[in-house]
This record gives sequence, C-alpha cells and structure tokens, in this order.
Amino acid sequence: MNSRFSRIIAGTMNWGSWDKKLSTSEMANTINVCVENQISSFDHAAIYGDYSTETDFGKAFKTSKISREKIQLISKCGMIKPAPNSTQVKQYESSKESMIKSVDASLKNLQTDYLDALLIHRPNPLMHVDEVAEAVTQLKKEGKILDFGVSNFTSSQTELLRSRIEVNYNQIQFSATHFEAMTDGSLDYMQIHGIQPMAWNPLGTVFREDTKQTRDLKKLLARLVEKYEVGSDMILLAWILKHPATIIPLAGTVNPGRLQNIHKATEMVLEQEDWFAIWSESMGHRIA
Repeated sequence: MNSRFSRIIAGTMNWGSWDKKLSTSEMANTINVCVENQISSFDHAAIYGDYSTETDFGKAFKTSKISREKIQLISKCGMIKPAPNSTQVKQYESSKESMIKSVDASLKNLQTDYLDALLIHRPNPLMHVDEVAEAVTQLKKEGKILDFGVSNFTSSQTELLRSRIEVNYNQIQFSATHFEAMTDGSLDYMQIHGIQPMAWNPLGTVFREDTKQTRDLKKLLARLVEKYEVGSDMILLAWILKHPATIIPLAGTVNPGRLQNIHKATEMVLEQEDWFAIWSESMGHRIA
C-alpha cells in the first residue's frame, strides 16, 4: 500500500503542556531531528495540550525553516474537553459545522494551508454520516484536507462512514500487548478496503507495567536485543511493521537519540520465528 506518510509518524500528543512542555526552540529542534531521520509526518489533534499544542507546533515549525512540502500533517477533530473546574462533561462532536470550524482552527494554529489527513478522533454515537460526508467533501474541494480517515473506529463504524465517503486511514491502538485488531477482523477489514492503519501506543505496556505478560516479553526481548543488536523498542516497532496491513506506528518520543535510531526499525528484517515468539509470549501460550 502506497502512503503519503513516512513509515513512522511522530506523535505530538506529549510535546506540549500535557507532558514535555517543549519550548519553541526545543520543539523546532525536535521537528528537525525527525525530518533528518526519515520521520516527516506529524500526528496532531485539536484537543492536545488542551487546545494549545498545535499552536506551539505551528510557531516551532515556522522557526524551523523547513518547507511545508517536506512534511505531512495529520490532525484529529471531534472531541470537546470542558474548561477546568467546569461542570460540563467531555463530549464528541461531528457535525458539519464543527468539523469545518476545527479544521480552520488547526490550519491557523499549525500555520499551514492544508492538512494531509483529517481524522475523526473517536466514534460518536450521535454522528450523522451525511453531515460528515458533506464536511469532508467541502474540505477536500477547498483544498483544506487531502485525505480523510478515522481513529479508534470499529469495522462496522467505519463501514457506516464508507457508505457515504471514502475512508483512507484508521488510527487504532495496536502493539505486541494490544494485538486484538489482528484477531478480531479489524486489520483484515482494513486490508480488504484499502484503509491504512496507524498504531498509537505502539510499544504497548511493555515498559509501563509489571505483569507476567510484560515480564515474559522483556525476557524474550533481552535475547532478541543481543541477536539483532538494536534496542527493545526497535524490535517492538519492527514487529508491527512486519504485518502485511502496512501499519504505521506513531512514535511519541522526543529524545533526540531515540529519534535518530528509530528508522532502524524500518530497515530490520525480523525473522518470522521471532515475530511469532513475541506474539506467543504476549498471549501467554504457544501458538495452537
């Protein structure tokens, strides 16, 4: 499957106020390091940083002096986060008016004229598919978005949208510890319909939780690190990249050293036996 995006995408969720709090110069440097190391695509969402990260990135991108043609920008719309100390609840919104308004705000904040892809952030039970189709058609006609996709949608939710409009991408949780999309038919469906998967949290819980699953995986990864002479994170990314659905992992790191090495995962040839060994350890039993 041909994609307009780099084989690994930089996820910006934690670049701003939600976590790393990068300054404009630090963020500009991170963008440059990404581009210099074959990570030319950047994943955003209007809501990141409580609606501030796209603005921070836009300022940094302008400072970086990188031409717009050398990078690809993704943004997600459709989540409404209440103001601090508000009595309101978090909501989803996918009306035509809200989608167009969100894209216009993202374009202004990112200091660009177009998005390479717009995704609906989460499935909305109150979504009117005709309104979504009208919004996407208008945004494409005006040149504000090049492609359209979804995020965290099931196959049936995606099929509902596909009855009205073309869906190019689905950004899902997928990793060695969260492999359900591989067994519940989601990745099969995407391959059938030419929908490219993107994987958020591609390292899963391997380095975040202490469970039997993660302990077993770490033991196996320690052996594979010696065999392939790369880091555990590279092996976990290579595990995803080997899948025939052409999944694009989203890397959330801002560590320059890790960003400089991350492209090694795209060059790795993970042997089939090792791929199945990782899956077996994650499942907690041998392949039937």
